[in-house]
Amino acid sequence: MDRFSFLNAAHTEFFAQLYDQYLENPDSVEPSWRGFFQGFDFGMATYNEENKVEQIANFAANNSDINLVSDKLQKEFNVLKLIDGYRSRGHLFTKTNPVRERRTSSPTLEISNFGLSAADLNTVFDAAKVINIQPCTLQEIITHLDTIYCQHIGVEYMYIRNPEVVEWIQQKLGVNDNQPKFSPDEKKSILNKLNQAVSFENFLHTKYVGQKRFSLEGGESIIPALDALIEKAAEQGVEQFVMGMAHRGRLNVLANIFGKSTQDIFGEFDGKDYDQEYFDGDVKYHLGLTADKVTSTGKNININLAPNPSHLETVGAVIEGITRAKQDKYFPNDFSKVLPIAVHGDAAIAGQGILYEIVQMAQLDGYKTGGTIHIVINNQVGFTTNYLDARSSTYCTDVAKVTLSPVLHVNADDAEAVVHAMSFALDFRMQFGRDVFIDLLGYRKYGHNEGDEPRFTQPVLYKIIAKHKNPRDIYADKLLAEGVIGADYVKQLEAVYKEDLDNNLQASRKKDLTIITPFMKNEWEGFTQVSDVVMLEKVDTKVAKDTLDSIIKTVSSLPSDKKFINKISKIVTDRRTMYDNNTIDWGTAETLAYGSLLTEGYDVRISGQDVERGTFSHRHAVVKVEDSEEEVILLNSIDNKKGSFNIFNSHLSEYGVLGFDYGYALANPKALTIWEAQFGDFSNGAQIMIDQYISCGEDKWNNQNGIVLLLPHGYEGQGAEHSSARMERYLQLCARHNMYVADCTTPANFFHLLRRQMKTTFRKPLIVFTPKSLLRDPRCVSTVEEFATGSFQETFDDETVNKADVKTLVFCTGKFYYDITAEREINGRSDVAVVRIEQLFPLPVEQLKTIIAKYPNADDYVWAQEEPKNMGAYSYMLMNFDLVKWRLASLRAYAAPASGSYTRAKRRHADAIKMVFDKDLFR
Repeated sequence: MDRFSFLNAAHTEFFAQLYDQYLENPDSVEPSWRGFFQGFDFGMATYNEENKVEQIANFAANNSDINLVSDKLQKEFNVLKLIDGYRSRGHLFTKTNPVRERRTSSPTLEISNFGLSAADLNTVFDAAKVINIQPCTLQEIITHLDTIYCQHIGVEYMYIRNPEVVEWIQQKLGVNDNQPKFSPDEKKSILNKLNQAVSFENFLHTKYVGQKRFSLEGGESIIPALDALIEKAAEQGVEQFVMGMAHRGRLNVLANIFGKSTQDIFGEFDGKDYDQEYFDGDVKYHLGLTADKVTSTGKNININLAPNPSHLETVGAVIEGITRAKQDKYFPNDFSKVLPIAVHGDAAIAGQGILYEIVQMAQLDGYKTGGTIHIVINNQVGFTTNYLDARSSTYCTDVAKVTLSPVLHVNADDAEAVVHAMSFALDFRMQFGRDVFIDLLGYRKYGHNEGDEPRFTQPVLYKIIAKHKNPRDIYADKLLAEGVIGADYVKQLEAVYKEDLDNNLQASRKKDLTIITPFMKNEWEGFTQVSDVVMLEKVDTKVAKDTLDSIIKTVSSLPSDKKFINKISKIVTDRRTMYDNNTIDWGTAETLAYGSLLTEGYDVRISGQDVERGTFSHRHAVVKVEDSEEEVILLNSIDNKKGSFNIFNSHLSEYGVLGFDYGYALANPKALTIWEAQFGDFSNGAQIMIDQYISCGEDKWNNQNGIVLLLPHGYEGQGAEHSSARMERYLQLCARHNMYVADCTTPANFFHLLRRQMKTTFRKPLIVFTPKSLLRDPRCVSTVEEFATGSFQETFDDETVNKADVKTLVFCTGKFYYDITAEREINGRSDVAVVRIEQLFPLPVEQLKTIIAKYPNADDYVWAQEEPKNMGAYSYMLMNFDLVKWRLASLRAYAAPASGSYTRAKRRHADAIKMVFDKDLFR
């Protein structure tokens, strides 16, 4: 590659300006440039005015080694290359590490690496105009570049491909040479927040010796930075903030940014019981908070810190979902008004794969939130692991490059630089609606927690840290030297703040119980928390027939002025045929459920892999015009629609997308929020979200959530990975009042199940094992009457038998019902009744008792399942229903859910069915 080829893509405007000056007055430009432009004019006889800038740059690059380019001009090009070096590599040579010498990088920014020497330092170069200063000496250019790019803020941005964004960043960095410039009052405000951060940690360290708090010490400058961010964002029109962070520094943020009562924090340290028996709570550094605040200029804002588990980075997906729900609900035309802030640890952002999944959502229609500000509290160590063992990349923030997001690396000891960087990040987000990252390089004063000994693994580093001043004292010394504060200023600040903490500690110890305020309580007005008893109460979910008539008319008619492929035309029009024939299938029932909720003012959001069509081509919520691929969503055209319908194919992610949708449901209880797995067992890719949030979020954090999981499930010879949705795992998680689990056998029951999810005055997660082959099974249909007058049925008794004749009473769920009844019909077994349990949790025990009592002569009670013995619902039923002695009809216990051989799988399935009718089989 030509050594001047970089000129093709860079500095084109610089060439254009000089050329315009030359055209106006050739004698006004430096002789070497004049000679260059004369050669350009001669060589470009067919010059096209429209691409003048590109032609000049190309000419410069392609003719850099011929006589047209004098030695002086070649030096100008070398200076341009030096400027590019600082812009692209300056971040490698910053003073951003407060406790370590940074790694050496090669090549360096020595001028000899750019074809320049000490003899050139006093030469004046026009290339200075590229960095928006007048022509000046090389020494002045270097000083200017070093000030912008190599001090306490390092900036990565030259990989960004949008010239407008690059130019904006360069202009922004040029303001005051990328150096902070604050008034005395602003400096005192920064110092005050730093004092709060430092004093809070010192107070806890002395009052609660050895207790875990995951101290912020070494990264305290994030407190004044967050304070400044919120203040400035409010001035720019942001009204709501949604923040997620792990445990490190969380208590400090809660107290000094969110205004959580330190009385409550001290009560949590003292280990007091909660004021409610309904939930069990969580450790103090996992709890969330919502607060309404007024900024210093009188702006009303709403700030939210989401609760989270110990599983690092999971909350990042949740806050994006919360943010999007708030944007859709309150500001659908201006996403900038809700600002997500994600605070990471350095080891976690580099090591946890969910970050990649979240970052890949940033510009997707169904998941974008108008730009997230990512802040890394960089301790330079993960628990005991050195950063060199924690990643292969140069920086922990290198995931930012996936979305071409700028990164600012900042010395956490320089509080003004941190606040300055935060201001840059906010301006970038508000200007471009894209993500931006801040890497806050600090340290961790103690071990992973306050009881840990870090010198076991980092003895040298912790000798340095032990002698290192905290950021408040460093900044106070700076302000004292500047004459901004007096000698006793910090002592007075500290005394006032400590007195307040002391008073709150005494007040806290007079209270017997700890109060936990639910997160986003304002979004949940009118909803109540309920027990499993209330969960089993009947809910009115019927829909008037004329409403159903109206919906089916719309969703079975494609626009006549557009052309669709024949198959989709038939699928859509068949909806009407099935409706008229009282043979409504699963996909039509689902569509009717959504349509009916939309007419009642509820929103519907569906998300997941291939959900627009449906994995098994049953939904077709979005249809494409044949010759243009224009999208048509018939549900958005129904009459009297009061809610919004949104359905999005997700990227190939389970973990991140389910976390997002959980957050969405958390922020909007009036939206039916559905995540569908491509196949049910793929949900285990999101197991952390299921285990740590969905199954126990209400029990830990007092938060309701109505997220719906649709998990295709059924044994149909498709192998180990496409058969089981791992029903047993969800049932193992069920307890008290935490969620619903269902496995429906009719389209109408599924219809009522979805409607019930919105029609209750409470919200619980709903896990539904959905069918595959039953989607088109002519036996699996429902009548219009069942939609118009029915309700959700937790159980179905067998109404096809004479109950007095029944000797064997079979209980099952889902598709297996159809397999068993088909075999019964073949064998003419009128002595066998099959009861369907449609809702597995909460288990409808009283209904089951009533059903059993109807069979006076039954003496053989069978639990039948298509899953192996060690899977499915068998163990759950053994534990939760002991009124009868079960006989099991199922596959034997296996390690994999199903065989990969179709023949073997079919044989095992048939054997399980035979066991239902022969109690002695395979014994």
